[in-house]
Amino acid sequence: MQSDAPASVLAELNDWYAALNEPAHWYQLAVLVVALAGAWYAHRRLDARLGGSADQAEPAGLRRFTLRSVQRVLLPLSMLFAVLIGRAILDALHVNTAVLGLAVPLLMSLAAIRLVIYALRKGFTMTPALKAWENVVSTSIWAVLALHLLGWLPEVTVALDGLAFNLGTARISLLAVLKLILAVASLMTLAFWLANVIDRHMKTSAHINPAMQVALAKFSRFFLVTLAVLLSLNAVGIDLTALAVFGGALGVGLGLGLQRIASNFISGFILVLDRSIKPGDVITIGQSFGWVQELRARYVVVRNRDGVETLIPNENLITSEVINWSYTDPNVRLRIPVQISYDDDPEQAMALMLEAAKASPRVLADPAPVVRLMEFGDNGILLELRVWIDDPEEGVGNVRSTINLAVWRAFKQAGITIPYPQRDIHIKPAGV
Repeated sequence: MQSDAPASVLAELNDWYAALNEPAHWYQLAVLVVALAGAWYAHRRLDARLGGSADQAEPAGLRRFTLRSVQRVLLPLSMLFAVLIGRAILDALHVNTAVLGLAVPLLMSLAAIRLVIYALRKGFTMTPALKAWENVVSTSIWAVLALHLLGWLPEVTVALDGLAFNLGTARISLLAVLKLILAVASLMTLAFWLANVIDRHMKTSAHINPAMQVALAKFSRFFLVTLAVLLSLNAVGIDLTALAVFGGALGVGLGLGLQRIASNFISGFILVLDRSIKPGDVITIGQSFGWVQELRARYVVVRNRDGVETLIPNENLITSEVINWSYTDPNVRLRIPVQISYDDDPEQAMALMLEAAKASPRVLADPAPVVRLMEFGDNGILLELRVWIDDPEEGVGNVRSTINLAVWRAFKQAGITIPYPQRDIHIKPAGV
């Protein structure tokens, strides 16, 4: 049977080649060429119009999705429309239209496949690689469907199954490998798409706190990917008990060099479950200060005021001391020390410092700013202004700078001096 399958395909191709001598086939070929040229022209015009409007406001929401969907299916649908018109004309002239009758379901299936693939792609983050794979996937699915419509799929599968070799007691064929790749790709794509949909739904939910949103998104992604792998292996007939060997190899790998990876992965789940770190928190760990952008499987993304994003391994947040500026309350108190001369009035200086606190609009009125006389130092009287803010993610240095500048101006206008370090030097005569 394996030798008869390619022979039947070749025989059918020979029949098609012999039929090319009939005028009806040339008429149908001309209809297909004209339909393809018209569809290509319409597709280029729409593509140019969408590209020309790129400098203008980009359409959003349903309108943008509709325009992009039309762009995906315009080529096969416009070609289908032209083929239907050509087939109607040839039927009226009593010309055989078998080839055009086969082209109609092929073009309809191509349009449907491209539209479905584009809709599935909207569940993923857009990347150049994903855009390129969209055409590859849609073309591959359409090729399989075309073989089915032509009646060649059974012969092709038999030929692929014949390309096999034995590995021990297992028989591995090209068909089985292709089935495994197709099953893994399909189920993994579906798993990632569902995980992204769940993630976006969690982020828009007002009834779930940020830490729980991350936890549910991580768990759903891990569960769906694991389920996709198991279903793929089961679909191609691989015994799942063989995974016991893989589990042993994984355990050896963890013992030899993957401890840190496993530790970071587990630490990520601990962080989201105990809610100690969540997106939006302002933290300080070591020399890194910033607010948490997102929690990933292996690391946490922390962005500082300079726009620099630091990737901190999850394990470091578990084992190291972390200052969470917004753990239970976003309010943060800033201490601004100022020193004045002993010749100046400290009460006047304290009143001016309270007024200077109003220079920054981020300073809260409740709790109110206060000034304390801390100590009598070697060079002057040490005062300290204490203010509260509720947005540490916007930075604290700019608040200090604004208030310090206001204090300097107020002291200069009032004649209050900020003392220099003073030292008395006693010079003794020689020989004394």
